[in-house]
Amino acid sequence: MDKHRMVIYQLLPRLFGNSNQNRKVNGTIDENGCGKLADINDGALQSIKELGATHVWFTGIIEHATCTDYSSFGIPNDSHDVVKGLAGSPYAIKDYYDVDPDLAVNVDARMQEFEELVARTHANGLKAIIDLVPNHLARNYKSDSAPDGAVAFGANDDPSRSFHKDNNFYYLPDTEFVAPVKNLSDNNWHEIPARATGNDCFSPAPAITDWYETVKLNYGIDYLGNTQASFDPEPDTWLKMRDIVLFWAAKGVDGFRCDMAGMVPIEFWRWMIGEVRRTYPELLFIAEVYNADEYNDFIFKGGFDYLYDKVVLYDGIRAVVEGKASASSISSCWQKTDGLHHFLLYFMENHDEQRLASDFFAASAEKAIPGMVVAATMFNNPLLIYFGQELGERGMEAEGFSGCDGRTTIFDYWSLELMHQWKGDGSWSGEALPEGAKHLRGFYCNLLNLIQEYPAFFKGRFYDLMWANKENAAFNSDAIFAFLRYDMGHVYLVLANFSSQMQSYKLRIPSDAMNLSGMDSARFYYGKDLLQMNKGIQFPGEVALNGGFGGKIEPFSAAIYELTGQLAQ
Repeated sequence: MDKHRMVIYQLLPRLFGNSNQNRKVNGTIDENGCGKLADINDGALQSIKELGATHVWFTGIIEHATCTDYSSFGIPNDSHDVVKGLAGSPYAIKDYYDVDPDLAVNVDARMQEFEELVARTHANGLKAIIDLVPNHLARNYKSDSAPDGAVAFGANDDPSRSFHKDNNFYYLPDTEFVAPVKNLSDNNWHEIPARATGNDCFSPAPAITDWYETVKLNYGIDYLGNTQASFDPEPDTWLKMRDIVLFWAAKGVDGFRCDMAGMVPIEFWRWMIGEVRRTYPELLFIAEVYNADEYNDFIFKGGFDYLYDKVVLYDGIRAVVEGKASASSISSCWQKTDGLHHFLLYFMENHDEQRLASDFFAASAEKAIPGMVVAATMFNNPLLIYFGQELGERGMEAEGFSGCDGRTTIFDYWSLELMHQWKGDGSWSGEALPEGAKHLRGFYCNLLNLIQEYPAFFKGRFYDLMWANKENAAFNSDAIFAFLRYDMGHVYLVLANFSSQMQSYKLRIPSDAMNLSGMDSARFYYGKDLLQMNKGIQFPGEVALNGGFGGKIEPFSAAIYELTGQLAQ
């Protein structure tokens, strides 16, 4: 089947293929093991493709700071003072031109193993995305793999100046960096003068809640002074980051998820994306942006293909799933971003957010099904699935650095039981999965392939039915969200029940919706639920137009009714 909707499957190779079952809290790589790029074999990639994915986002590919000793391979050790967890954060980049040694079977061949993964991904009909981390890098950044002629970050800086356009870092003259946690070792971190921390913390003593393991990169903006921004000629950091993107594009990468893109000037993105696309016109750029007021600028001025929509749709649906908002409030979410939907990446999980099945969110993957269906079917835009989401991974283990917070750790060496069961003997058949996980994965397979198969869900139009049922006493708009998708005479009714109770309803479909979608009040309609979660419906179009047709929808479920009409006798 041809894939028409972009569906990105995000995974952390460090955890994805790790079959070590020790799971010692704060365990070392020798104790807890580590997944390898080689674990993401043809079986794994085919299983991901069968789920409905078109792209795989490999998180944590580029070498980052770690507490594991790789000095025998010529990689300098990092101070534990400036590493979060024993494995370290994938977003504290230590060498922009290298692959993380944890992920290699043969450390000396780590780049080759990555290139083989990219080739394997392409051979299985998928595209490869990696992270670009442009806003900050590890305090102990030391590239031992940079191409000839590449000048190290900070090599030509003037550290006596807090800001200079062509400095790569921001300095705090006459200060010494003070780590929020001092480890009992001989390898304490010393930094004079201190440099600004990645989350725009301009203090020599960042708090433990700051991104203290990172250093903010300077793109020519003087945040504390009065120097007017000047980007002509381009600041040195711009040139370095462009070259890094070109390096990975040459490795066959199809796109970049740009970490904290909203903290880097839009002027840089416009310039860099334009520069890179002279050579790689199809390269994909996805921005992590958390200010909805900036969506337009990052799309139309910055040149991004897609943006995260965390602060509007994700937050909106989460509030409904948690019972903190009415289902009808989802209408205001899409209205806030009207005209931009094609550019927005929707998701219900990623590495930053709490797991759907965690006690901090829905406490059950099944309770989030209606929200997932709404996110997947409202518009034609890309969708993101986080590894384990489709199996009901709960994220309720205290793995190490961040404790039990409802997220799957990105800082520690760990393994996930559901991943182990899915992987099995390496065939990734999923035969060892518990029945509940198999059933949930079946739902995701059905949903994600459905939006690829039916044109209404990849090129069709959307009609929100909530306004027409606002005053409808027989329709519980606190619990149910309803809309139409339609294309070329094919009409689909989507209903999502966010409540724990079976909902009886009468749903009105206004004449405007009928005219636009091609429905006819003179016809009698039958509806089959393509998700196979609810019984079919049938109704005269005239009844739907006036008082509303009746039906029932199961608790914590959704229905995608394919409507077929016959002339009434």
